Amino acid sequence: MTSNTIFDNTETAFQLKSDSELERAYFLFKMISMEPLVKIGSAVTKFALNVNLPVEGLIRSTVFDHFCGGVNETDCMTTVEKLFDVGVSSVLDFSVEGKEEDAQFEATANKVIELTKLSKNMESMPFSVFKPTGFGRFKVWQKITENEPLTDAEKVYWQNIENRYDRVSKVAHDCGIRLLIDAEESWMQDAADELCETMMEKYNQERPIVFNTLQCYRWDRLEYLKNLHQKAKTKGYKLGFKIVRGAYLEKENERAIEKGYKSPICESKKATDDNFNEILKYILNNLNDIELFVGTHNESSTYLAMDIMTEKGISKSDDRVWFGQLFGMSDHISFNLGAIGYNVAKYIPFGPVKDVMPYLIRRAEENTSVAGQTSRELTLLKKEKERRKL
Repeated sequence: MTSNTIFDNTETAFQLKSDSELERAYFLFKMISMEPLVKIGSAVTKFALNVNLPVEGLIRSTVFDHFCGGVNETDCMTTVEKLFDVGVSSVLDFSVEGKEEDAQFEATANKVIELTKLSKNMESMPFSVFKPTGFGRFKVWQKITENEPLTDAEKVYWQNIENRYDRVSKVAHDCGIRLLIDAEESWMQDAADELCETMMEKYNQERPIVFNTLQCYRWDRLEYLKNLHQKAKTKGYKLGFKIVRGAYLEKENERAIEKGYKSPICESKKATDDNFNEILKYILNNLNDIELFVGTHNESSTYLAMDIMTEKGISKSDDRVWFGQLFGMSDHISFNLGAIGYNVAKYIPFGPVKDVMPYLIRRAEENTSVAGQTSRELTLLKKEKERRKL
């Protein structure tokens, strides 16, 4: 069994934070721990940005700089280098959300291609990433998932989405960079899964290049994984999966009640944890066919993965298993894993302040709804402040 104190080492966890950055992190998590404050703050921030109030500087110097790498990829490079020096890789995530124009979707696809080509020459950036709705309108994904007929204009939109997926996947394949595709709401996800499977079949012949994401708060994901595994074995291609718990919990449950269908979400936190751990075990038992990116801020699941790797004789540095956390969160997991030789990467969101705010607001709201996450961050930050005698 792995010693369950590895993640308590705050000196390693916060080694890259200056005293003032440590104080800022403590202040931010203190704010995030107050749910009413997050709700009010989110509303006020959205309003201020929409009416162009001069708040960008304030946002930039607080929440943005803590959770984001910068406004463009050049901004992020110093962070990428610093992380890599202490054994942590980076996944640069162009986190611009909620766009509706074809030109914007095209620009996002081109940005992902640019980042993938950049990653090819940088050992510190082994992955590229995008969100399905970054490549096309939510409505079109939803209609396909719900088997509704598309208009002629929507058929063209869909063709454009398919082309973007193919172009980006081909570049990833040619560069040898793995491509993580995020998961979103269940009522658009079937279309995203099917398109991702098409790319896997085409580009994962020798090794996994295209990775889909399994949201383990969905009770149907283990069965989906097992079925796809059989299909991939029959057709002779490899799978890659990032596994996460999931980020749309309240939205999913509310919609299920409103529309009168069974919620796709596990009935309890424990059921979600169990599901995550079962999916984790399944993939680690089938590593010759499926590569794994464990996207988690949960210490128990991380320890479980480490224990299974030890039991099965899977080396810490085996390139088929990666751990990942979000930039600005769970540094005690990322940096301590990196320090003892595991493959670990930070997801680093970047983009113009105004465009990245929806992402940041979702992160803050998510943190308030995950009991224990924020208080754990605060405890460790406080411990490190005391160690440094701040």
